[in-house]
Amino acid sequence: MPITSHMLVNQRLRQEKNLSAHACRKDTNEEYRNLVKKFSDLLNAIMNTINTYGLRKRNLNKHRKDVKKFYFDVIEPQCKTDLMEKWQKRFKKNEEVLFTFLEYNNCPWNNNNVEHAIIPFAKYRTTRGTDFSEKSIKEYLILLSIQQTCKYRGVSFLEFLKSENNHVSAFTG
Repeated sequence: MPITSHMLVNQRLRQEKNLSAHACRKDTNEEYRNLVKKFSDLLNAIMNTINTYGLRKRNLNKHRKDVKKFYFDVIEPQCKTDLMEKWQKRFKKNEEVLFTFLEYNNCPWNNNNVEHAIIPFAKYRTTRGTDFSEKSIKEYLILLSIQQTCKYRGVSFLEFLKSENNHVSAFTG
């Protein structure tokens, strides 16, 4: 799963937060409140499915038609206000990737895993400066990936490397 898909999921959550903040303002129109309500209803239904069945594609797949209906009913019609037009553009721009987590098994709907994985690379980049080659980045990312997998599985990274084992899942050290 590409990192960009996870980042877009996080963007979706930021959009909901921004939508809700705008909806709380007194001068918000009915058209915009409808967008906020429909989007919240859609996400609540998806979250209920995740809480009940987990991140299984076969269970989340049913929400793809709900997403299409949301876009057809709320995003596609001609809008009357600038605020609504702004949000319609944002949703249309990200339509293809905003709900990609519905199409994959065990794809987190939030961005926490990606953020935790990027932090060590950001630290490495800061200490290393800009002296990178494509080869050095690939090598570092491979090691980082192995290190993060060991961390999530509760396995010592150093012990795994010393074991000369090729699969973290088979390592029991």
